[in-house]
Amino acid sequence: MKKFVMIHDENLCIGCEACSVACKNENQIPSGVFRVQVHAKMKGVFPNLQTDFTRASCVMCEDSPCVSVCPTGASFKLANGITLIDENLCVSCKYCILACPYNARFLNPITKAIDKCTFCYPNRVSDGLTPACVSVCPTDALIFGDINDNNSEVNKVLASKSVEYPKAHLGTKPKLGFIKNTKGGRYE
Repeated sequence: MKKFVMIHDENLCIGCEACSVACKNENQIPSGVFRVQVHAKMKGVFPNLQTDFTRASCVMCEDSPCVSVCPTGASFKLANGITLIDENLCVSCKYCILACPYNARFLNPITKAIDKCTFCYPNRVSDGLTPACVSVCPTDALIFGDINDNNSEVNKVLASKSVEYPKAHLGTKPKLGFIKNTKGGRYE
């Protein structure tokens, strides 16, 4: 059984937002809302400025608070670890938005259903492709793959680099990890 994981290497990310643009285009996300964004945090004093780029999106929790609070079953998990939303079952009650500790969900103004990152599972990954954000990243800052495949790139990265998971103390077991920026100001 495949289990999908994504890693964002903050050392390679240049904050170009190509991932966000590709996501909006691939998934027809309307203006003003986002499934994926890269946030830049600059600190220091000119000319010694340093910037950290962090990804903001659904982190595909193994223990998903959004799924457990959904009263209609619209939020659900696949066996491969990806959390999806059935728009036909969603009543837009927003319980899942409140339950998500990562602020990754939003009300889609067109469909009137709750929306979020899907790792492009319905439209790309299920056909053997990588998520749109991964496919366009010019610096290969995003690594995606099956953690159960010992030869996958994501497994090689997990074996060789220190990967952290956002808000790990909450116990939601995210499947989106981060290689923290060591070039920017975070650890200096």
